[in-house]
This record gives sequence, C-alpha cells and structure tokens, in this order.
Amino acid sequence: MTATTLDPVLLSRLADVAVRVGLNLQPGQDLVLTAPVEALPLVRVIAASAYRAGAGIVTPLLTDDDIARARFQHGQDASFERAPDWLYQGMAQAFEGGAARMAIAGADPMALAAEDPAKVSRANKANSLAYKPALEKIANFAINWTIAAYPTAGWARQVFPDLPEDEAVLKLADAIFAASRVKNDDPVAAWAAHNAALRVRSAWLNDERFDALHFTGAGTDLLVGLADGHEWHGGASTAQNGVICNPNIPTEEVFTTPHAHRVSGTVRATKPLSYNGALIEEIEMRFEAGRAVEVRSSKGKTVLLNMIDSDEGARRLGEVALVPYSSPISQTGLLFYNTLFDENAACHIAMGQCYSKCFLDGASLSPEQIAAQGGNSSMIHVDWMIGGPETDIDGIRADGTRVPVFRKGEWAR
Repeated sequence: MTATTLDPVLLSRLADVAVRVGLNLQPGQDLVLTAPVEALPLVRVIAASAYRAGAGIVTPLLTDDDIARARFQHGQDASFERAPDWLYQGMAQAFEGGAARMAIAGADPMALAAEDPAKVSRANKANSLAYKPALEKIANFAINWTIAAYPTAGWARQVFPDLPEDEAVLKLADAIFAASRVKNDDPVAAWAAHNAALRVRSAWLNDERFDALHFTGAGTDLLVGLADGHEWHGGASTAQNGVICNPNIPTEEVFTTPHAHRVSGTVRATKPLSYNGALIEEIEMRFEAGRAVEVRSSKGKTVLLNMIDSDEGARRLGEVALVPYSSPISQTGLLFYNTLFDENAACHIAMGQCYSKCFLDGASLSPEQIAAQGGNSSMIHVDWMIGGPETDIDGIRADGTRVPVFRKGEWAR
C-alpha cells in the first residue's frame, strides 16, 4: 500500500533536531547514516539538513525487513556464522577519519519473531563481532553520534495493533514527534532547556559521589555498586572530538557505569524487552558478585539466555540509568517495543559493554584501566527496564550513609 504521508513541517523539524542537536554536525564533517528503507522520507530531509549545515559527504545505508527474513528462510546454514566485515571496517575507517554517525530506529521489532531463534542468535553474534571496531568508536564516545526514530508501518502495527495501519502510523508519528520535542515552535530551544535540567541532575549525583545505589520495589532488591571514578551523564555530552551532541533523540535519563563485580540481589523487569525479533517478558535476575547467576522470564527465555551468554561480560552490567515515572514517554502509557523509547520511560540497567565516557577523564583511560576501575567489556549492550511507580532508590556513600534518590518512582529532591 502507499506509504502514509507525515506532516512535512514536523518531519523537517525532526531532521533539523537530529542534525543540529543530536549530532551538532560540524562544517565539512562526513555523515554515515543507517535507516530502514521505509524511513527514506526522513533520510532525505536529514541529508538536506546536513548539507545545509555544511556536511562533507552524507552516506546512507538502508536495511529492509523482507530481505532480512529472506536470509533466515533461504540462506545457507554456514552464512549465519558470518557478517559483512568489510562494511563495518569501512564504517570504522570513516569514524577514524572524523565522520559522524546517525542511526534511524524504526524497523519492525517483531520482524524475525517467526524465524529460528538459534539462527538469529548466531547471526547476531557474528554481526556483533564484526561490528566491534566501529562500535568501539561509539561506545568510547570518540565521535559525535545520535539515534532518532521514524514510524514505519511494521513498528506502528506492534504499538497500535487495533488500529488501521495508516492511523497507527500517524499515531506513532505523533508520539515520536512529541517525545523528540519537535512539536514546539522552537525545538532547538526546547532541547537546550531540557539538557540544562538533565545537567542539574547529573551534577548533583556527581557531587554526591555515591559508592552504590540500592533499588527496591516491585520484586526488586538490588544493590548496584558504582565503578571507581564513575561519572554521571545526561542529555548533551562532549565527545572526544570536542563536539557537544545528544546521543539519543529522545532522552530522559541520567546514567553512569556500575561496577562489574559489585552487583548483588534480585531485580525484576517492569516492562517487556523487545530483542532480536522476540518479546522477552517478566525478566527476573539474581546477581552475585556482579554476575547474573539465575535468570527467569515468562516468555522469550531462549533468546534471553542466548543474549547473556554471548560472552563472559554479557552477564554483567555496563550501565545503570535513572528515569522518573513522570517521564513524558512513561506518561503515554505505551509500550514502544523499541529501547530508544522504552528505556526513557523507566529506570533501567544494561547488560554488557560500559561507556568509557562515564568515567572521570574516561578519554585518557586504557581498556585495562577501565576494567581495573570496574568497567565491563562485552560485545553486547542491551538495556532493560526496572523502574516504575513503586521504585525507591537510595544512594549509599562510602561511609554507609544513605541518601534518598528516588521515592515512589520520582526524584526525591
């Protein structure tokens, strides 16, 4: 059927926010852009916005759900151990040369739900290994990068299954535009105010220098030790190339690095996790000495276990993030089936790779130093949501003093 036409003014604003706020693209800087093929209307206006901002070369790389499914249905078995190394090496080379990175989220989250989960897991592992040289530039914040979103039909059908497709797409588009703050007459100013508010939260947490956070509520009793020399971030941050950018459009979180070996207790998910074409529901994990030693879920357990067994670091935490229950994304009441949005509706933790930027002077630390300070290393980084209206969080200082951070899902100060 004919693609649904979105409001061109709001689409143009989203493109400008992605380029000017998300990336803060610099004159002469190249841009590597990935997106679902259905997002081509947004890709086109982003390219125009980027060139108006003085971009060097904009290189779009498009993906397609039908082509992805064709591989799993007809591809040779041995192919699932391989990935396009040449492509990711080229991306890493582009980033090494100073290119910025933008990803447009929007693929159907259940596109691979009917495919063999073993094949999906094998392909994902091969892809993660091949992508590592490029991912390191992103995880280490060596470059300015961002993620924005476009309402594809497949995604909209998952979020609004009871609506006709055109209505579902328009309703999802409205939610994306609102969360991305482009329904304001001056979205750039709205983002400046929002970033300032997130900086206040980060600054308070950095001043407190908590040794650990204690999460309780809704089946959770989890002690998360924080990495030595950790640093909280939220909203706009300065990449190692000196460019101030917003990695996520939208964002509501402040986040830092947990200590990979000082997490203990039980934690229960408050939202399902959409991962690799499967919906994983009612996740529960028990941690000892930083490692998930017991794992349960009511649905998608095979996919979950494949994920956390990707490598040794996949059963440890690489991020802890605080998001109030009153977050605008939370207040929509929607499950977006997309981590970019769902993680900004609730406090969350991430299995796997840490961000080196979440350390004091992180840009100057070697991987060995980051590990010595408690930073985790893995080929995955997967967020899942653990916060809600019952969530209480205490910050614990080195002397054992407790300070309320969250009460009933909201900031305590």
